[in-house]
Amino acid sequence: MPLNLWLSLVALCAMGAMSPGPSLAMVLRHTLAGGRSSGVVAGVSHAFGVGIYAAATAWGLGALVAHYPGAFRAVMLLGAVYLAWLGYKALRSGHGGALEIQGASTSRSMAARDGLLVALANPKLILFFVALLSQFITPDMSEAGRWLVVLTAMVIDGVWYVLVALVLSHSRVLPWLQARSVWINRLTGVVLLALALRVVMGA
Repeated sequence: MPLNLWLSLVALCAMGAMSPGPSLAMVLRHTLAGGRSSGVVAGVSHAFGVGIYAAATAWGLGALVAHYPGAFRAVMLLGAVYLAWLGYKALRSGHGGALEIQGASTSRSMAARDGLLVALANPKLILFFVALLSQFITPDMSEAGRWLVVLTAMVIDGVWYVLVALVLSHSRVLPWLQARSVWINRLTGVVLLALALRVVMGA
């Protein structure tokens, strides 16, 4: 994979990981309730769940591209609609949202369980990866190339949520994010809408 294409993948995966939602809420909850270690465990576990979905999508897309190009274009367009809807919701979001979290009792085992389940129980991740990876998967892509795509998505997700847990261990950070959550949502919305447009043009 050319470096500039891989950097585009990195940027898109980062924006997907950073967007406020149930995954962020879960990591915040475990960090506030169980401290830094619980938050880190939740983030790493979530990344493994993301890796499972990314791998399934990468190999499934490859087969779809090779054998059913018409169906692949239809899936791309459905993914673009979903991304546009996510972008619209993000632009319409107000303050707080996923950043309004209250602590509860937790443990490292509970954090590991919740991190994995929040990822695997979210079928929207499949739609997100279909729309995202359709820009990077080709019929002749090697196994190493597919694994590079999958590992990029998984590592970026894990690094982001581990950083969230480490940073939010300091009590002054969460109020700062809450005060600026509307701008975080708007930036995420613009990026998702731009990605949806790119998917449509590619289809």
